[in-house]
Amino acid sequence: MDPTLPRGTDNAVERMLRALAELLFPPRDGGGGGAHGALPPLLVGLTFVSGLVDAVGFVGFDRVFVANMTGNVALLGFALAGDRQLSAAASLMALAAFAAGAATAGRMRRDRPAARLFGPLVAVQAVLVAGALAVSSAGAGPLPSVGLLALAMGVQNAVVHRLALPDLTTTVVTRTLTGLAADRWGPAARRRLVSLGALFCGALSGGLLTLRHGPWAALALTIALLAGIALAGGAAGVPTDGPDGGSAGPVNGRRDG
Repeated sequence: MDPTLPRGTDNAVERMLRALAELLFPPRDGGGGGAHGALPPLLVGLTFVSGLVDAVGFVGFDRVFVANMTGNVALLGFALAGDRQLSAAASLMALAAFAAGAATAGRMRRDRPAARLFGPLVAVQAVLVAGALAVSSAGAGPLPSVGLLALAMGVQNAVVHRLALPDLTTTVVTRTLTGLAADRWGPAARRRLVSLGALFCGALSGGLLTLRHGPWAALALTIALLAGIALAGGAAGVPTDGPDGGSAGPVNGRRDG
């Protein structure tokens, strides 16, 4: 039970999240409320966050992605080719910071189920985004904020990689769209469609907030969402079908065989 929540609230949050999880992983799909617990809807929330922060990075800062590293590699190539509207320094900063965040989070407590680290690492992510908001508000220029946001997204992607829930990567759109188009309709296609919709809505919301109010508005919303996801993850606990109360899925982002 999460001591930061009123008595009974944690159970209500868990029931709601597990009900939403069953929509994404119905029992006949080998999921249900047990195999992945309450994590699926929380990962959809993180997908929305990915769209938000990429909107801030591209529209509000230095035309750079802080979550979508595939796009950053392409932008770096364009910048080096001579596109003066793009910043090679910003792309390199984002790539390096993202890798640093992923490496750090990926090596934390590898002896514990990844689901048990979900809430604490999302809380760390919220702190990093708050740091980006602070340095941006202080007029420090875009590069420090880009670095902090990319660092935060590296943390997010590392924990999502270790959880390895099918079709809920929170950032990878190309593979998700390929699966949606190439495979038959079913629970997996529904998860992919929800993931694409969450990323699009996050990007749209972030773009509107950034263009109309500035990056601070989108970052403030991001911090609030991450804090809520971290608290919800703590209130809902972790999947309980695996050994020792851990996830029934892979612990370190790998599947045996």
